[in-house]
Amino acid sequence: MILHICPREAWAAAQAVGTYEGDTLASQGYIHCSTPEQVHLPATLLFRGRTDLLLLEIDESRLPVAITWEQGDPPTPDGRLFPHLYSALPVDAVVATYDYPPEADGSFSPPSF
Repeated sequence: MILHICPREAWAAAQAVGTYEGDTLASQGYIHCSTPEQVHLPATLLFRGRTDLLLLEIDESRLPVAITWEQGDPPTPDGRLFPHLYSALPVDAVVATYDYPPEADGSFSPPSF
C-alpha cells in the first residue's frame, strides 16, 4: 500500500476531472508518495499543523506506470526510499481516503488504519 498526502480541496478538484497531478508533477516530474510507516515524516516536515489533509490510499495495480523507489526530497538521514509516481494519478487508482489530522503540537503520527 502506498499513500499520498492531499489537501481535501485538491482531491475534490481531481475527482471532477478524473486525474490528480498534485503540486509537484509539473515542477518535479513526479507525485510524492509514502508508505504508511513513513508518511508522517513528510507530513510533519511539509504540512505541520494543517487540518485540511487527506491520505489517499493508492492501488498500485491501477496505475498507468510502475512506482519508482527513490530518495526522499529532502533525503532522510537513514537513506530510506520513498515511492514516486511519474505520471498523473487516475482517481480510480485511489481505493480509500482517510482524514489525516495533526497531533496537538502540529506534528503527524503514522496512521492507525
